[in-house]
Amino acid sequence: MTRIRLYRLGAAVAAAATLLTATACAPGPSGGGTPAAPTNQVSKDIAAAGPVTLAVWDQNTDGGMVKAQQQLNAEFEKMYPNVTIKRTVESFSDLKSTLKLALSSNTPPDVVQANQGYPDMGAFVAAGMLRPMNDYAKLYGWNTYYPESLLKQNSFSSDGKTWQGDTLFGVSQTGEVVGIYYNRQKLASLGLPAPTTLGELDAAMAAAKAKGMLPMAFGNLDKSPGIHLFGVVQAALAGAPAVNNLVSGRDGAWTDPASLKAAEQVAKWSAEGYLTPGTNGVSRDDAVGTFGKGGALFTLTGTWLQQPLQDALGDNVGFTTLTSDDGKPATTGGQGLAWAITSKSAHPDVAAAYIDFVTNAKAAQVLLDAGNLPTVLPAGYEPKAGTLAADIATRYRETQKADGVVPYLDYSTPTFYDTITTGMQELLGGQADPQQFVDSLQKDYAAFLKNQK
Repeated sequence: MTRIRLYRLGAAVAAAATLLTATACAPGPSGGGTPAAPTNQVSKDIAAAGPVTLAVWDQNTDGGMVKAQQQLNAEFEKMYPNVTIKRTVESFSDLKSTLKLALSSNTPPDVVQANQGYPDMGAFVAAGMLRPMNDYAKLYGWNTYYPESLLKQNSFSSDGKTWQGDTLFGVSQTGEVVGIYYNRQKLASLGLPAPTTLGELDAAMAAAKAKGMLPMAFGNLDKSPGIHLFGVVQAALAGAPAVNNLVSGRDGAWTDPASLKAAEQVAKWSAEGYLTPGTNGVSRDDAVGTFGKGGALFTLTGTWLQQPLQDALGDNVGFTTLTSDDGKPATTGGQGLAWAITSKSAHPDVAAAYIDFVTNAKAAQVLLDAGNLPTVLPAGYEPKAGTLAADIATRYRETQKADGVVPYLDYSTPTFYDTITTGMQELLGGQADPQQFVDSLQKDYAAFLKNQK
């Protein structure tokens, strides 16, 4: 029997109440706001740490990730019998809500998955809650294993003010591409190939609607799917370089023509019934479930749902991504949440060993075997042609090679997640028009850039 102690959401919510009381009388790292700095030499000698209970918080709740994470945790404990993993697992949205509270306590977890960008990782770094990891990157070879572009997504300046700075604060376990899953039989019945442009996607959904099919199963109750929908359309219209510059604050505005046109496109899809009716009241899981039962031509989500959709539809499911007007791949994605070490961890060497164990090349094969996409695909990995795994591997490699991956849009400012998710619900629900939507994004963005100067 595994020694991993698994705490799900109910336990986490109860713990949150205790943490509220604790933080009211004792300032955590957020009280001082001083970024942590390593003071000791790092080591791979985990046995020397003696008995350790390693508290780990993650959001690996989807399909094949559940299996892979449980296997990796069990194998880590087998390799290091002096370590017991105390695991808390939550959904992405719940983790965003509870993690800052946990990190503010006097007894935070040792290892956490932190969302990249200003809202989460940047705020945690600025508050001194995360430990810099450049030394461990050198020790474990992360700085050569991962592409530089992906390391930058997990980096900040040491004060948390500048994303993609020179200090690494985490490494990621999975690669991610947001794209369009399609029902092969339904698409063939319409006489259409898998769409690779926004125009082809729009035309395919119109054809499906005309035949009485639901064009796209899409649920936005969880809010984050709205970021993915807008991000995919915006990338196809603006191109990856322009959106990358926008998200990183280097150039552009959210009111630029391509962003406004993207807002008009998704509003049109909602108004014309191309998306699940009442989409703001439908959960992501319910929408994906509808697609998995053959109830829609498409669903738009990320590669993290590869295994559940493979299980549901078998060989009848395919995956595609879009190109921009210049014919180059351009879509939202990059990598999964970063595994980070908290600044108050008493066992940073053990934490780093754990992070390396669940993200390295050996772990990549475990992830693949369980139907997941690792951050770095093995050089010889070639899944059977015509399968979902082959579709995803091909699109991921093509997009990475072309520098066509656009970061998740909520990385843009500390408050952008709330701004864009609220805006997308209003846009899809008809409470805001496209111009009002992009104006709200630009207002948030401009205020942040002004304060950065």
